[in-house]
Amino acid sequence: MGHYKVNSTDSRNFSLSKSDVLIGELKYSKWYSFKAEVSLADGSIYTLEPKGFWDSKIELRKGDKTILYFEMGWKGIVINFIESEKKYLLRLKGLLSSKYVLVDIHDKELLAVETNFKWSKLTFDFNIETSGEFDEFDNNEVLLLTTLHCINYYMAFVNSTV
Repeated sequence: MGHYKVNSTDSRNFSLSKSDVLIGELKYSKWYSFKAEVSLADGSIYTLEPKGFWDSKIELRKGDKTILYFEMGWKGIVINFIESEKKYLLRLKGLLSSKYVLVDIHDKELLAVETNFKWSKLTFDFNIETSGEFDEFDNNEVLLLTTLHCINYYMAFVNSTV
């Protein structure tokens, strides 16, 4: 099991670390935008780009290749991998909870994300606990940062409907 921390320097930039070692960053091009860039410590760059009507679908791309896409579903955010046809669901743990969980198609919990609102900065920091199974995934760092983007997407979606 892994423990990760995500710190927000402002509402557009997030740093993912494990044991105080930087793993990667999620950077939004502008405030309240769903377009973002994921950069890993090894120098890999990915882009998150909204697609479809009202930006209802977001694709994760490395260069011209789409790795995965996600969209809002009835139970949460559905994450679909293109090549492996794997699907995951990101949802709130409970109705009034600040905890999100990522589950597979068998409802097995792969990671849990606890949000922590920082009143002094008016931003969120996050604590992420992963399962042993998740830790063995290829490109799990990219999936962690994509999950963070999904949570930001979910919070923006919910806040816009209130």
